[in-house]
Amino acid sequence: MKKLVDQIGNNHFFENTPKRIVSLVPSQTELLYDLDLEESIVGITKFCVHPFHFKSTKKIIGGTKKVHFEKIRLLQPDIIIANKEENTPEIVEELSKICPVWVTDIVTIEDNLKMIADFGQLFNKRTEAQKWIDKINFGLEDFKRFLKDKNPEDSRQKVAYFIWANPYMVAARNTFINEMLKLNNFENIYDNHSKYEGRYPEVVVQKMRIQGDPDLVFLSSEPFPFTDEHAFELGRYTHHAKTVFVDGEMFSWYGSRLVKAFQYFKKLQETL
Repeated sequence: MKKLVDQIGNNHFFENTPKRIVSLVPSQTELLYDLDLEESIVGITKFCVHPFHFKSTKKIIGGTKKVHFEKIRLLQPDIIIANKEENTPEIVEELSKICPVWVTDIVTIEDNLKMIADFGQLFNKRTEAQKWIDKINFGLEDFKRFLKDKNPEDSRQKVAYFIWANPYMVAARNTFINEMLKLNNFENIYDNHSKYEGRYPEVVVQKMRIQGDPDLVFLSSEPFPFTDEHAFELGRYTHHAKTVFVDGEMFSWYGSRLVKAFQYFKKLQETL
């Protein structure tokens, strides 16, 4: 009997290595694939778009916020992989009646590395997990050197990172996106709990100048399809901000995606 503890402190006991996995988080589905667990994955969400062929080879069990419990039950999973931010406590509680639900909680790169190591233990893929941990650590140090060489004395640019419109919503404190902004030496003007409610608060864009007047306005490619009209509207409420469409997967997906994200961030820095 093996005892393991997930990232929200739940104890799990396994007599055998789980062989049938349902994943409720797109970035974690990609990680499981990269850990050589393709054959073990039996169910995914409709948002699990990487790797591409999964949508035709794996059972779709709904979304991240609305799952089809009966479809999951019929898959007879040994374990369900969820996330504190992506999946509600109510969903996790209901799914726990089917099988163990392993919940991750990722805000920092350290949290991400812990998740990968946990999966290595959980699925007996320690060698594969260590390979990805090493890749991420190498990429992180390489990116830090790149930034130091590129902007050794530059002041930090202020940024507003938008994830939604109607109403406008941004990424604030205690989010993985905010950690990626800080990694890039950006100062998030909404990184302040006392002023903004929640991790993804609604904001009044007409007040952007007095709330921080960003140098950069980032419009994420997901989960909302921003257009040039949105870029024009938001640009009106700053003094001089440059509006940039950014790849939301690179800023918000954790797991093995970070290796690609570091390369993306280099290209982004070159264009700013």
